[in-house]
Amino acid sequence: MVKQTLKAEETRTRILDTALELFRERGFAQTTMRDVAVEAGAATGAAYYYFRSKEELVLAFYLRTNDEARERYEAAFAATKDLRKRLRAMIDIKLEQFAKHRELMIALLKTGVDPHDPISPFSAETKEIRDEAIDWFRRALEGANVGVTKDLAPHVPRLLWLYHMGVIYFWIVDDSRGQRRTERLLDATLDLVVQLIRASSLPFMGPLRKRALKVLRAVEEDTRP
Repeated sequence: MVKQTLKAEETRTRILDTALELFRERGFAQTTMRDVAVEAGAATGAAYYYFRSKEELVLAFYLRTNDEARERYEAAFAATKDLRKRLRAMIDIKLEQFAKHRELMIALLKTGVDPHDPISPFSAETKEIRDEAIDWFRRALEGANVGVTKDLAPHVPRLLWLYHMGVIYFWIVDDSRGQRRTERLLDATLDLVVQLIRASSLPFMGPLRKRALKVLRAVEEDTRP
């Protein structure tokens, strides 16, 4: 049983690795499940046994990057209480993970922006992955050197997740050498983000914070299924 389980996991991993390589080389739309099976040395039925569609292969890729990031996030949080450094570490880890898959990310960009597409970061199918990512931003705030007021605390992690998604999309389309423009964007905006979070807890910001919360709650209510 153990040998069968290991063999099944090896087959599943081989199919996923092959699919990611083909997505990079040929493009997501141009690659078929049969192509993946042939290149992986497996029957087409076997490919469908482990992954019901190309979309499931992409979801497996997202899950893999999440799994690989967990220990690195933990180490980054243990190394510093500086919120800016924690956030920078999280984004750097994610961009490093995506670096060798940059062509794939470019190919997925066209479908990924549609919230109704299963592989979109904003879709119902990716909710579990999205919720875990948002929770990591909540954990980055815990014990950091920047406090968050109780009324804002439930909302800031999601706003930080949206910010990091914006950075990733900018990085995907950034054609500068070594994506230097993304580096400059991060250096400038991270300071601004942390300063805004810090300033939001100041007493004179109370009225503005209440207005911002009213907007956030209205938006959340309108986006509920």
